[in-house]
Amino acid sequence: MPSVIFPGPEGRLEGRFQPGPRPRAPVAMILHPHPEAGGTMNDRITMALYKDFAARGFATLRFNSRGVGRSQGSFDNGIGELSDAAAALDWVQQIHPEASTTWVAGFGFGALIGMQLLMRRPEIRGFISIAAPANMYDFSFLAPCPASGIFVQGAQDTVVTPSAVQKLVDKLRTQKHITIHHDEIPRANHFFENEFDQMMRSVDNYLDMRLDPDCPIK
Repeated sequence: MPSVIFPGPEGRLEGRFQPGPRPRAPVAMILHPHPEAGGTMNDRITMALYKDFAARGFATLRFNSRGVGRSQGSFDNGIGELSDAAAALDWVQQIHPEASTTWVAGFGFGALIGMQLLMRRPEIRGFISIAAPANMYDFSFLAPCPASGIFVQGAQDTVVTPSAVQKLVDKLRTQKHITIHHDEIPRANHFFENEFDQMMRSVDNYLDMRLDPDCPIK
């Protein structure tokens, strides 16, 4: 997983990038949790998502948003972080301009940024949102949500309330032309400390289904 530095809106951004095995390899970008809560690209869940996509042959990037690690700038309440994510995707696309498809995955605050990026970039055709903070931020910008994906939530999460995620899922499921999956992991807390493997099985099962050539969800 080579260390990379690439330009962002407020200076350099630090990341780890696994190039794709072929020119038309799909692209995946992984977004870390809230910087002010200690979130970095080396977060356990962020790392696991990165390794999962890379193992599946994706050109995969995880990076530190502004003010985190060696990335320049300072925290910007999500506005600048969304710009950082867009710049990161631009950088990957320069390396893989013929990517067959693009996915975004994020944990916590990273799930919020990922869903915002999804609205801006039509090439993103799939998402994985872990503990999406639907009780802390307004997700009404998903109108309509342009791509299918999965929300994975811990049933005992006291940071992101399961009921708020369920309400968001129910709202998105009324939209046409997309399919929203939702897995609630029993006994899991916000960090999936004791149910980590179960959470990743949920992600893997979803990717197995979506990446099957015969999958009807595109």
